[in-house]
Amino acid sequence: MKSERPLVIAGLAAISIVWGSTWLAIKIGLESVTPVFGVAFRFTLAAMILAVILRVRGERLDFRKENLRVFAVLGLFSFSLPFVLVYWGEQYIGSGLASILFATYPFVVAIFSHFFLPGERLNAFKVGGTLLGFAGILVIFWTDLSTGTAGFPGMAAIVLSTVLQGFSLVVVKRTARHIPPVHLTLGGMLCSIVVLWIMAFTMEDFSALRFDSASIGSIIYLGTFGSVLTFVVYYWLLKRVEALFLSLTALITPILAVILGALLLDEVLNSRIYAGAAMVLLGIVVANGRDLLGRAEKHRLRFFAGDQPGPDTTSRE
Repeated sequence: MKSERPLVIAGLAAISIVWGSTWLAIKIGLESVTPVFGVAFRFTLAAMILAVILRVRGERLDFRKENLRVFAVLGLFSFSLPFVLVYWGEQYIGSGLASILFATYPFVVAIFSHFFLPGERLNAFKVGGTLLGFAGILVIFWTDLSTGTAGFPGMAAIVLSTVLQGFSLVVVKRTARHIPPVHLTLGGMLCSIVVLWIMAFTMEDFSALRFDSASIGSIIYLGTFGSVLTFVVYYWLLKRVEALFLSLTALITPILAVILGALLLDEVLNSRIYAGAAMVLLGIVVANGRDLLGRAEKHRLRFFAGDQPGPDTTSRE
């Protein structure tokens, strides 16, 4: 069987690039659409597209009991509540800072994986990297913790979102191996939009929405590329690589998000935030140090033995 390694690499690159730009798209959309309505429109559009894809393929969702439990977990802890927190949080902080705070995601995944995924236990590298990453978050939060500035609620919302999404990722990794990626994504989104529309009409004023080119463009981009493409690829990858390794896309997204925020929204980050971000990103590298060293050693031995590297099966289940 031909190695899927090129597809895995392409998938990781795709979700890193697209999700790196979604922080900016969310910030632009919030100028016209309130947070919960924004998320509801986004995932409603995405669910409609996915439903059409399944229809064209002649497939139907399987609503057996065990699948419904997975869909419900995704709907609550991956699509609805975490994204409401992200949208709400970006009202108070810049898109670049929001993406940096979300870079704590791999640490959350590492901790949940240790308790719920037998093959992905914590080791000295993961513990050290996690501690370094949390130290970086403290550096970013330090002024806001001590002075109680207006940005603190937004920052806290982003971090809470990572906890919910990390929990969801590990639950899906543990229980949803039998569900195809498109089905998994659509099932979760269908559950989420029920919750989101109830929240939207309960918590926000529909008359306050302004449908201009910016808001419509933001919804379309986030619903298609930021949701359909990325989540289908994401759950496809989840069946082929470790949960922690997949969460490392959070290493790439802040870089692109900060660049886009600075170029298009004139967002400025101070030296303390850059220092904290560097600690977070370094922590991610340290947390995966054993895997990186193992891969490097394998390639070194192959080189000195004169062997040609064969298909990479280390990322397969």
